[in-house]
Amino acid sequence: MQEMFANPAVQGAVAPFIAGLAVAALLERFRLGGLAVVAAFATAVYFIAGFTFAPLTATRKIILLGLAAPAVGFVIDFAFRPTRFGATLLALAGAAAAAWIFWPVLAQKDWARGLLLGGTAALAAAWTVGFSQTRLAGDGVRAGAAGLALGAGSGAAAILGASLTYGLYGIAVAAGSGAFLLLQMITGKRRHAGATFMLTAAVITILFAAAAMILAQLPWYAVLALALVPVAASLPVPAGAPVWLQAVLLSIYGFVVAGIACALAWQAG
Repeated sequence: MQEMFANPAVQGAVAPFIAGLAVAALLERFRLGGLAVVAAFATAVYFIAGFTFAPLTATRKIILLGLAAPAVGFVIDFAFRPTRFGATLLALAGAAAAAWIFWPVLAQKDWARGLLLGGTAALAAAWTVGFSQTRLAGDGVRAGAAGLALGAGSGAAAILGASLTYGLYGIAVAAGSGAFLLLQMITGKRRHAGATFMLTAAVITILFAAAAMILAQLPWYAVLALALVPVAASLPVPAGAPVWLQAVLLSIYGFVVAGIACALAWQAG
C-alpha cells in the first residue's frame, strides 16, 4: 500500500481524481461542487510535500494561495454580485501574488532577465485570473474544460521544463477539474462553478507554470501560450448540443492551445 501511494501517478492523478469526484458529488447540492479542484490539489499536496509552510519558499507560497483561493471564491460567489470591476481587481491581485511569490528570486537575476520573467509571470497571472472570472466562471462546463486543459497543459509543460513536482500539481488540478466536468457529462446538467472553482484552478495552474519558468527551465513564451487556454474554452459551441458534447468540444479547444504550449516547451528543451 505504501509503495502504491508513493507512485507519482497515484499522487498526482488517481488519488486527486477520486477526492475531486467525491467532493463534486457530495457538495453539488449546496452549489459547492467547484471545491472538487481544491480537494484534488490538497490531496496531491498531502502526498507530495505535506502541509508545511516554514520556511515560506516560492513553492509553499503558491500552495498557500491555492488553498486560500476557494475561501476568496466562496465570498465572491455568495456575498457579491459578479462584476467586471471585481474581475479586474482579481486580475490585479493575481499579478500582485506573482510579484510577492517570485520577487526574492527575480531580485537576484540581472535586471533584463528579471524583468522579462517577472513581467511574464505577472501578465500571465493577471490575464488568466481576470479573463477566466469574466468569461468562464458562470458556466460550469466551460470552467471545467478550462481547468482540465490548464491543469494538464501546465503539468505537462512543467515536466518538460524539468520540474516533476510542479507538473504533478498541475495534473492534480486537471484531475479535479476532470472529475467536476465528468459529473456534468454523466448527469447532463450544468453545475455551479463560480469563483470557488475558477479562481482556484487559474491561480494554481498559472502560478506553477510561472514557477517552472523562473525556477526551472520552462520558456517564457510557453507560459504566455498557456495563458490563452481560457480563451479557447470561451469559443462557441453548438447551443443545442448535449452537455457531454459541449464538454468534449471545449476540452479539445483547450487541449489544442495547451498542446502548443507543451510543444514550445519540448522544442526549447
